[in-house]
Amino acid sequence: MESAMTDKVRVPDLLRMKAQGRRITMLTAYDYPFARIFDAAGVDALLVGDSLGMTVQGQHSTLPVTVEQVIYHAQMVARGSRRALVVADMPFLSYQASVEQALLNAGRLIKEGGAEAVKVEGGEAIAPTVRRLAEIDVPVMGHIGLTPQSVHRMGGFRVQGRAGRPGVRSREMLLKDAAALEEAGAFAIVLEAIPAPLAAEITAQVHVPTIGIGAGPACDGQVLVMHDLLGLSACEPPRFAKSYATLWREVSEAVARYLADVREGRFPDAQHSYQE
Repeated sequence: MESAMTDKVRVPDLLRMKAQGRRITMLTAYDYPFARIFDAAGVDALLVGDSLGMTVQGQHSTLPVTVEQVIYHAQMVARGSRRALVVADMPFLSYQASVEQALLNAGRLIKEGGAEAVKVEGGEAIAPTVRRLAEIDVPVMGHIGLTPQSVHRMGGFRVQGRAGRPGVRSREMLLKDAAALEEAGAFAIVLEAIPAPLAAEITAQVHVPTIGIGAGPACDGQVLVMHDLLGLSACEPPRFAKSYATLWREVSEAVARYLADVREGRFPDAQHSYQE
């Protein structure tokens, strides 16, 4: 059933939602059918995440994902979205080499992919790129804390903001990262795998919305990977994720019933066959 929430969500709406104390909802999406379902349900934003490397492609990290692949998936999500803001991840090495590279690739994600905003990982170091993108009116969502494109430096997918641990950015670094992104013109900041008290401090510090994933309840909004939300993985979801369905099991059971029906001659039956 289509949602009654039909007003198109745009960048200023997320800023307004923070000011009004309204929680922002965000999910990843990678194709047309799920984009339609999530959009019709009333989600505020859809993220075409480079997480597709792991959830769709079966990679061990997000690093192999290319700009062309994000464009391909963004096109499907954009066609399926009527209300939600569509944000596309800028994958590894699509923006780090130079500002000019970032401008061209962000432009492609919007012009070819149909995205309405882009997301980049990093804090102070990436702020000049965020500023330049914002100057040419490309809406940029930041992402700090556990940044999956930094998995090798971090030594794995590790909680950030805890002092004195190798590969971990400190509380002070993350506070500076958030301030730098806001000052550079980011319209929102994803906080991933950060202790809840620190995420609350960052959320109170910045005037732009924070979107949490493993960052506690004080963020202005939350994002989940759709495969975690729907139980579409054979593995247990991360500690911070909550599964609202068990589709892996349900799909497996449906396939098992289909195989049995075919092998035992129950499908197709007369109802599912054409007659003269």
